[in-house]
Amino acid sequence: MTAVPSRTENSIVIDAPYDLVWEMTNDLGAWTGFFPKYASVEVLEREEDTVRFRITKFPDEQGRVWSWVSERVMDRARGEVRARRVETGAFEFINLHWTYEEVPSGILMTWRNEFTMKPDSPLSDEQITANINREAPVEMGLIKDKIEARARAEYPVG
Repeated sequence: MTAVPSRTENSIVIDAPYDLVWEMTNDLGAWTGFFPKYASVEVLEREEDTVRFRITKFPDEQGRVWSWVSERVMDRARGEVRARRVETGAFEFINLHWTYEEVPSGILMTWRNEFTMKPDSPLSDEQITANINREAPVEMGLIKDKIEARARAEYPVG
C-alpha cells in the first residue's frame, strides 16, 4: 500500500510589483539572503526556463551538512514555478509548486510542497511537515521585507 503524500501550503502577500517579486524570488544567487539556513546555491545547468542547482545548508546542530540537487521550471506568464529534488536524500520524493497571483494589496505568493519521506529517514513526514510550516512563514517574511524595501526604493510613491 502506497502512503498518501504529505502536503504543506504557506502564503504571504508582498506589496510590490509582480515583475520585482518574480525576479527577486527566482534569482537563485540571492537565495542565501532569503533562506537563512542556505550556505550556498550553485547553478549547475540552465536551459531557457529550467535550472538545475545545488543547495548546501549550513551545518545543523549535530554538525551534519545537508546538500541536494533540485530542478526548477519557471513559467512567468502563468505565474508559477514547479520544482523537484533530483537528489532526493531522505525523501522518497519532494515536489514544490510556487504560485504568484496579483491581488489588490500586492502579489500573493504561495508555496506548496508534496512529499514522502523514505522509511529509513531520520525524520518522519509529520516532523518535516512541522518543520516546513514553522520555517516557511519566517523565510517568506524575510523575502517580503527585502522585496518591499527594494520596491519602496525603486518605486517611490508620489
